[in-house]
Amino acid sequence: QVQLVESGGGLVQAGGSLRLSCAASGRTFSNYIMGWFRQAPGKEREFVAAIRWSGGNAYYAESVKGRFTISRDNDKNTVYLEMNGLKPEDTAVYYCAVDRTAGPVSQYAYEYDYWGQGTQVTVSS
Repeated sequence: QVQLVESGGGLVQAGGSLRLSCAASGRTFSNYIMGWFRQAPGKEREFVAAIRWSGGNAYYAESVKGRFTISRDNDKNTVYLEMNGLKPEDTAVYYCAVDRTAGPVSQYAYEYDYWGQGTQVTVSS
């Protein structure tokens, strides 16, 4: 069992920054994939970024490449999403998730097994 709790969302102006945190508890393994997704009203849940708990390459959606950074602090069992240069189109509920599979990093929400409750990010113009 893995429990995930997101925090750090809020209201920011365009061009601003936020850092989201995802605190993980329960049983975890180094090969688990930690992902961030977002969902805006009326839209499909969208892949944002992912990284293996053990580190290595990070993966990003093209829409956030160069602006967002995913990282993790193993000592704190926490995964972060640093968001810079925020745009109104980044407005969404952001979720962290865990994929237990040992395969390639997936961009599809249905591949992920555990989800946090989400945190709202709103970017005003």
